[in-house]
Amino acid sequence: MYRPSAFREDRIEILHQAIVAYPLAMLVTSGACGISANLIPFTLHSDAGERGVLKAHLAKANSQLADLRVGTEALVIFQGPQAYVSPSWYPTKRLHGKVVPTWNYVMVQARGRPVIIDDPDWLRMQIDALTGQQEQYRPEPWSVTDAPASYIEGQLKGITGIEISIDRMEGKWKASQNHPASNKAGVIDGLMAQNPLLPMALIMHSLADSKA
Repeated sequence: MYRPSAFREDRIEILHQAIVAYPLAMLVTSGACGISANLIPFTLHSDAGERGVLKAHLAKANSQLADLRVGTEALVIFQGPQAYVSPSWYPTKRLHGKVVPTWNYVMVQARGRPVIIDDPDWLRMQIDALTGQQEQYRPEPWSVTDAPASYIEGQLKGITGIEISIDRMEGKWKASQNHPASNKAGVIDGLMAQNPLLPMALIMHSLADSKA
C-alpha cells in the first residue's frame, strides 16, 4: 500500500481498533482462477499471536475456498471512514488558489496464510462472537440461540470457517495531515457542516486534539 510518511499508522492497538469498528473486509486471494475478492465480516482475536488472528466464515459454495485451501497468502482489507474533501474548504484557496480536491480515508491491510476449518463447534463459536460483537449495543440484542437449534445446525452445514494469523499489518490514516493547521480546520468545518457526526470529521478532530 502506498503510504507517505504523514499518513502511516503502524500502532497495533490503533489498527486493531479500526478492524473491530469496521469488521466487514475485502478478502483477496490469487489462485488457479486468478484474483478473487469477497466482502466477509471478520472477528479479531487480538490476544492471539504477535499481531492477532482473524476469523470468519463463508459459504461452501464460494469458489474462493479453492484458493484458501491451498494456503497461499491472503490479503484482508478493512476500510474505515472516508469523505470527499472540497478545495473550497481550504483557506489557502483564497490566498493563492493552488489547491485541488482529494479524499480522506482510513484503511488497514492485513496479510497472512489462511487455514480452513470445518469443525461445527469452531463455526458456532465464531458466529456467536461475530453476532455478539454486532448486537451488544442494541436495546434487545439478538442471539443465535433465539433461532431454532435445528435451523442453526442446518445453516452451519452450509458454511466453512477460515482463520488467518496476521503476519503483516499496516494502516493508512489520510486525514489532511499534510496540510497547514488552517486547512485542516477548514476541512473539519466543512465536514461538520455536512454532518456533525460524520466519522471522518470526528477522526480529524481526535487527530487535532492529540497534536495539541
